[in-house]
Amino acid sequence: MNASKALLEMLKSYEVGHVFGLPGETTLNLYEQWHDYPEIVHVMARDERSAVFMADGYAKVSYKPGVCEGPSVGATHMLPGVAEAYKASVPMVVLTSDIPLHLEKRNMLTGIDQAALFGGVTKETITVTDPSEIPHVIRRAFRLATGGRPGPVHVRLPMDILGEEIDNPQIYAQKDFAIYPGHRSTAQEERIHAAVNLLTASSRPVIVCGQGVLWSQAWDEVQTLAELYDAPVGTTISAKGSIPETHPLSIGVVGARGGTTLSNGVVAGADLILFIGSNTDSASTAKWTIPPLDTTAKIIHLDISEAEAGNNYPTEVILLGDAKATLRKMIDTAPGKSGPENASRLEAIKKAAESYDLQISELSATDETPVHPLRFVKELTGAIPDDYVMVVDVGVSAIYTSTFFKVRKAGRSVLYNYAMGSLGYALPTSIGAQFARPDSCIVTLVGDGSFGFTAGELETLHRLGGNNNVILFNNSSFGWIKAAATFSHGPEYANFATGFSDVDYPRIAEGFGLRAYSVEDPGELGPTLREAFALDEPTFIELRVMAEDELVPPVPSWIRRAGGLGLRYVG
Repeated sequence: MNASKALLEMLKSYEVGHVFGLPGETTLNLYEQWHDYPEIVHVMARDERSAVFMADGYAKVSYKPGVCEGPSVGATHMLPGVAEAYKASVPMVVLTSDIPLHLEKRNMLTGIDQAALFGGVTKETITVTDPSEIPHVIRRAFRLATGGRPGPVHVRLPMDILGEEIDNPQIYAQKDFAIYPGHRSTAQEERIHAAVNLLTASSRPVIVCGQGVLWSQAWDEVQTLAELYDAPVGTTISAKGSIPETHPLSIGVVGARGGTTLSNGVVAGADLILFIGSNTDSASTAKWTIPPLDTTAKIIHLDISEAEAGNNYPTEVILLGDAKATLRKMIDTAPGKSGPENASRLEAIKKAAESYDLQISELSATDETPVHPLRFVKELTGAIPDDYVMVVDVGVSAIYTSTFFKVRKAGRSVLYNYAMGSLGYALPTSIGAQFARPDSCIVTLVGDGSFGFTAGELETLHRLGGNNNVILFNNSSFGWIKAAATFSHGPEYANFATGFSDVDYPRIAEGFGLRAYSVEDPGELGPTLREAFALDEPTFIELRVMAEDELVPPVPSWIRRAGGLGLRYVG
């Protein structure tokens, strides 16, 4: 059997339906055989980085490992996407073709040390040196990608290997590892009992969910445990959907990327914090101030990775295991508790939330221009259908949606990339999500700065079709950096290397074949969104919004400085 055919047979055995990639000469042996495998759809991107982000979106929505491929010359372009997947624990199999093995030391065009390139941003990088090893290597890649803490695995396929023949290849899949999680481990019984005892003894417990809850699909268990103890539940920005944000115990997003004075205050005031599937990074803890490193609260940390559990805080109990399986065991042994002190706290939180929601409701009704971000969130909430996937770039679109767009149903319906925070994420990622959920309305929120990185994927969007709606926030700048410069160094530095010239974004979208809109009047926003969401085709909507240094978003460190600079803020 031809080696490339063996590779495709292995992908078929793992029920891989889509591979995201970009062509190159070193991959032509593989493409020749691909003609015989129409069931494995090749989705051509316009940039190798985009192909990886597409695999990211596909994996996050389908829970199957995302598979992407690129040629040797494109390996360097794939790194930003692979690094994001590695930091965000996204199960992924990254295939790269390469120059022939025997020409590695002859300076052949496009050759580079791919193992060194990918070694720091993958769970493992494997070079196939014998074509008969391809089935074994692919099985290993899927096991590693979906086992323990998920992540990307890189497989290097030299072009001469892809053209060789294999005698009696061992073509079979280990189906447990065709989806995440392949296996669910649980924490030790005595530590589960210790955690339950601490939880039962606490007066002001709070649960903070990281995206490990979403990967484990543990949202039902989170809600059940929270209800047993009347424990408020906050999430990191990337874990939105761990509990319905309309649930009485939800306090929304916490930390520095969408956390509010109210939600962060609940965490700061807790006497026990249960972290679930969170790496307690700088964004989710506001640089380890929520809670502070010297917190008196007792901490329980449940995580699949020993590298993360107990990593940043003094921890009473470390629970190493799958979130869903371990929470189920906790629930089975938990007596539950709702004491008078906690009841009065919940009532105070409820009243504060009602007061805060009233303020936000009033701000959301504003007709000022450029469009107030809260007005956008209000109109988006009213227009978006029940079945949607929203993918959001870092920046103003991420912060306001993370704080004020309420996820009504548990599960992963909103995707962010706050592991690395790479620009250019949302547009290609939404294309991958679209293949995983083809019947859903896809909403893609991009900043004008981020859009410049992947604008070419509008052609991909037009070529593929489907109801994918790109909404561009235009503030003519790298707004986040402009605001960061304002608050860290002073307003006089805000315009250094941050501003753009005027760009006619709707005409660009129309040039790629998309139906395009431009909205400046807030009154037109709702009808435009509803019209676009109802179409069976991709659309593009430009929205002129306030910049972050004009209306300060809910970033705790910025809000603390905003008043002194006479700036308005939300949060």
